[in-house]
Amino acid sequence: MATKTLPANAPLSVSIDDVRAAQKRIMGQIVRTPTLVSKTLSDLTGATVYLKFENLQFTAAYKERGALNTLLQLDEAARSKGVIAASAGNHAQGLAYHANRLGIPSTIVMPKNTPIVKVTQTEGHGANVILEGETFDAAYAHSRKLEAEHGFTFVHPFDDPRIIAGQGTVALEMLEEVPEIDTLVIPIGGGGLISGCATVAKSDGRNIEVIGVQAELYPSMYNRVHHTDMPCAGDTLAEGIAVKEPGSVTSKLVEALVDDIVLVSERRLEESVSLLLQIEKTVVEGAGAAGLAALLSEPQRFKGKTVGIILCGGNIDPRLLAYVLLRDLARSGRMARLRIRLQDRPGALYRVAQIFEQLSVNILELSHQRIFTNLPAKGLSLDVECETRDRDHLDRLMTALRRAQYEVQLVELA
Repeated sequence: MATKTLPANAPLSVSIDDVRAAQKRIMGQIVRTPTLVSKTLSDLTGATVYLKFENLQFTAAYKERGALNTLLQLDEAARSKGVIAASAGNHAQGLAYHANRLGIPSTIVMPKNTPIVKVTQTEGHGANVILEGETFDAAYAHSRKLEAEHGFTFVHPFDDPRIIAGQGTVALEMLEEVPEIDTLVIPIGGGGLISGCATVAKSDGRNIEVIGVQAELYPSMYNRVHHTDMPCAGDTLAEGIAVKEPGSVTSKLVEALVDDIVLVSERRLEESVSLLLQIEKTVVEGAGAAGLAALLSEPQRFKGKTVGIILCGGNIDPRLLAYVLLRDLARSGRMARLRIRLQDRPGALYRVAQIFEQLSVNILELSHQRIFTNLPAKGLSLDVECETRDRDHLDRLMTALRRAQYEVQLVELA
């Protein structure tokens, strides 16, 4: 497929020179994160896969780049009055951290339902956190009100050329280290990261394909570009890119420079978070795994290409990460819940357990159900959570149980 190129007669709001200037401006104040090839993911997907580890930034996300680039361009009057933003995520922490480093007062407005860990982390970076409203829109409106009242400088999370140029430094670093990359696969929320990276990818005579990725539940930029009206709602693992309205500046850049947008399912996002932890031993949030999710969703599209993926953030709640990993074990057959029908007689459980022992299957948890069941009074339902080596091992266990005349069914995940 032919890739898009820079428009000849329609200058865009961000240029490659803006991104290069941002790179010089922020150099030495952010981590130049590594870009490393993943042999295992390359074998798995059929592409040559390079990973950019932006989850290794101090605040564990690329958002620091655009925030710092913006802060460094403020005049003394703006610095003394301070900056303000509305954010419950990585932008809040990145802006607060670098504002504190530079001696610039920062105020972050967050919805009241923001998890306490995000509030405390942002406060830990020196910000004045204000909890306002039940939604992001309410927090955003309050932040603009405070901006007008106090003369703060509002720092938008994505729809600002200074932010976009800063985020584009991610692609500059990747292509300096691996110039043979021919495809970039980049998460899209508001569009700041992909706008900056696409500006780099389409400059200096490069012919790099740029593919955006959104969660199926929040196809906002997809809707904007394709003039569709799919709903944007639901609980997505990729909350970092769960944006209902993309930016106006970023939308123009995406329409001009991004070749396509792929929508990925929650299941693929979960699988990708789990794979990156198991294979690369790195923790990413749902949005950070979106690029790999796209490769897993459409392997034929990327087969044979040299693909750059940005692991854009690593801020995931530990409990949520545990759930994701356990669900992936269940889907792969390494952990299972079997529902077995037994007769309520002495030795019934022992005889079932013998079959598990003979096949070297580890039993994790047992649950009897005698009351809330549609079985006869002398029957019972036994749920067994167990650990197996793989799907084949699980299948052999179920076959053995059925040969022993037990009714057994696998309790599957959605």
